[in-house]
Amino acid sequence: MTFGHKPAIGYVINTYPRPSHSFIRREILALEAAGWTIHRFAMRGNAAELVDPADQSEHAQTEHVLESGAIRLGQDFMRAALRAPAAARSALRDARRGGVRHLAYLAEGARVANRARALGISHLHAHFGTNSTDVARHAARLAGIGYSFTAHGPEEFDAPRALRLGDKLAGARFAVAISHYGRSQLCRWVDHRHWDRIHVVHCGIEPARFPDPPPLPVARPLRLAAIGRFSEQKGFLALLPALAAARRNADIRLTLVGDGELRPEIEALIAAHALGDAVTLTGWLDEAGVRGQLAASHALVLPSFAEGLPMVVMEAMAQGRPVLATAIAGVPELVRPGETGWLVPAGDEAGLGEAMVALAATPVEVMAGMGLNGRARVLAHHDVAAEAEKLGALFAAACRGQAA
Repeated sequence: MTFGHKPAIGYVINTYPRPSHSFIRREILALEAAGWTIHRFAMRGNAAELVDPADQSEHAQTEHVLESGAIRLGQDFMRAALRAPAAARSALRDARRGGVRHLAYLAEGARVANRARALGISHLHAHFGTNSTDVARHAARLAGIGYSFTAHGPEEFDAPRALRLGDKLAGARFAVAISHYGRSQLCRWVDHRHWDRIHVVHCGIEPARFPDPPPLPVARPLRLAAIGRFSEQKGFLALLPALAAARRNADIRLTLVGDGELRPEIEALIAAHALGDAVTLTGWLDEAGVRGQLAASHALVLPSFAEGLPMVVMEAMAQGRPVLATAIAGVPELVRPGETGWLVPAGDEAGLGEAMVALAATPVEVMAGMGLNGRARVLAHHDVAAEAEKLGALFAAACRGQAA
């Protein structure tokens, strides 16, 4: 099954779509606009979490593997084993090394392999070097095709040995990192002779969705937006005490966009620091809602402890907003101190608070200039169509049986 003479590609993702994974949707749509046929495989979906119509549409187009049920997955493995017994024995030995969970990944991979054969898919690409890549790796072996994956971080870099990241890299036709920092981390876990298989392809934005940026609010107080899943890696539990300290010296308001498992702790900190009149929790918003919150803010604050290359920073910069962020992972590849924003050490609550006070004292016209610098930078380096073209070239080479 091809379109415009380009091979069909199967995308493999653990849970898809999710509100925080809009970058995958944009990448898929950009590839499809360039003539690629993309079939979406996810182990599971979470329709109840989706508020954006674009995510709801993706959910309808995605084949959710676990909906087949355990019996059907077992039958899929038997069918794949009958078709390719040597590959099945090799995959089974490999899966047993990882324990029961990896036997489940093998069954899921068998389902993907059988569907890949039926759909004429020539190559599998996983997002995240976690269990998604385990499934793609098993499926590729059983289907007799190649696989690749995009590593985002921080999960892959937190437990590279447990995830057998080196094995995944060695077996892949190629691998993608979303930043140069991420590529450096992948290089740590594979022999130097495989480094040329590891490429940087940035996550991207759609420039057409970001016309001339809205003007920054003229009136004070300083309005900040923070956007992301309420999880330990995002650093919101450090942001709130820092905000409380900063408000002793400056009038600052914060809007938190997102939700997640740490919401009770976040609400407790808001109460403990008497921030009820200063912090607004919106829950998850669709893309238009996120853009609206950024437009109403002077700057984005990203207090993360661990990241890949945050899409929200790109979106804020595209809207002409300066960024206050922690200097981790690929973030310094986007945020340039004094040019597009401010950087502080991760976990430094005092430094974060001081930076917010400094931001509050910065004239609006200076902030606007930094925002325009950031906009120019992100439009030049993170156009999703250009990044999808890079990825498409890698797919084309992989389907010819060679690493690009």
